[in-house]
Amino acid sequence: MAVIVRPFLSPFLSFSHKALRWKATTATLLKHSKASAASIEKSKSKSKPKALVLEKRRTRSGVEVDLGLLRRYKDNNTPHLPVLLCEVLRCFQPLSLRSFVDCTVGAGSHSCAVIEAHEEMELYVGMDVDPAAHKLALPRFHDLVSNRTPKLNTYTQLTNFKNIKRVLHAIAIKDDSLVVSTGVDGIFIDLGVSSMQVDCSERGFSVLHDGPLDMRMDPQGSLKAEDILNSWPEDEIGRILRDFGEESNWMYLQKQIVTARASRPFNSTGQLLKLIRKNTTLSQGRKGWMKTATRVFQALRIAVNQELETLEDTLYSCFDCLAPGGRLAVISFHSLEDRIVKQTFLNLVNHGGRPNVNQHEDNDHHCKEDISEVEVEGDGETWFKDRVHGRYGTIMTKRPITPSLEEETFNPRCRSAKLRVLQKPSSPR
Repeated sequence: MAVIVRPFLSPFLSFSHKALRWKATTATLLKHSKASAASIEKSKSKSKPKALVLEKRRTRSGVEVDLGLLRRYKDNNTPHLPVLLCEVLRCFQPLSLRSFVDCTVGAGSHSCAVIEAHEEMELYVGMDVDPAAHKLALPRFHDLVSNRTPKLNTYTQLTNFKNIKRVLHAIAIKDDSLVVSTGVDGIFIDLGVSSMQVDCSERGFSVLHDGPLDMRMDPQGSLKAEDILNSWPEDEIGRILRDFGEESNWMYLQKQIVTARASRPFNSTGQLLKLIRKNTTLSQGRKGWMKTATRVFQALRIAVNQELETLEDTLYSCFDCLAPGGRLAVISFHSLEDRIVKQTFLNLVNHGGRPNVNQHEDNDHHCKEDISEVEVEGDGETWFKDRVHGRYGTIMTKRPITPSLEEETFNPRCRSAKLRVLQKPSSPR
């Protein structure tokens, strides 16, 4: 790069001479700045497009999406579309699925599709903590199984999925002929907030609709989002914004929330959004306040429903309830959930359960030997791609499966979904 030396201007030179010298120097600087800008643009054009770089970080589904199937199992009373439905069906397709548990019934779309795909099914158990979900799903189940041969025993429970062991134990006592004594063949969990919950302003989940600061999945729950905002200590509010919302501006927001509630308690989502908009700068593309609001709402929802603690306990319980050769499929929607699913699956194939400190220290080198990454060929399930084999099971998805571009275009709300699948060994080791 050329070095430009500005000529010495004598104080005795006339003003016209100084102006001519300055004009020449400015022209030279402008010339070099244009050359530099052209060089930068050239280097940018040679670099890979951002979209391609981002695509490498995702494992797009290799399953051909059937849009007709998605439309068929869409609930007509809501805008809710089942996410990764074709992949979930492929996941359980090779199994003789005599018993199946859907831990998050929702509108019943995934359940209906799996039931219809497996005529051998003898037992179906559906759980959901939201009464509105049961109200939507029960009529669909009734129409589906009323004329089914052989008879399908259907049980639906208004309860949290953390109670899966208790539910299956109660069913086994009620009818010992049912196939639950050795475990169930398939378990499915969809961790996303359903469209009917988001679109209902009275539930308080959406950043787009004004409503009460509720955010309870279980309407009978005692803790609401407004309780957290109005009564929790400042440092606790900051902690959930940081840990559950992964919000970088958590410290400033916690102070603003505490200051605002001193003059007027929070009672609506619109009031909270107004505070967020006021204290968040705009960024390029999507509005910065919207990103922040999404993270704040996520943090509050997780805290209200104790989602992360419940999820980890549930995954261990589900593994215990699986029959030999059974599969557990989990769809998550944000990094906190996916991180827990990933780590818990590793613990399960490593230790067969929740590891304790001594067990981890004693068996650490054995675990490294027992776990192996295998590229699967010729078993008819190559869409899973790489797997992780352990002593107590197999993680069918080394990397989570994400929706295909076609499904994402058809249903933009599915863009952050990730599917992980775990299989128990056919025979205990």
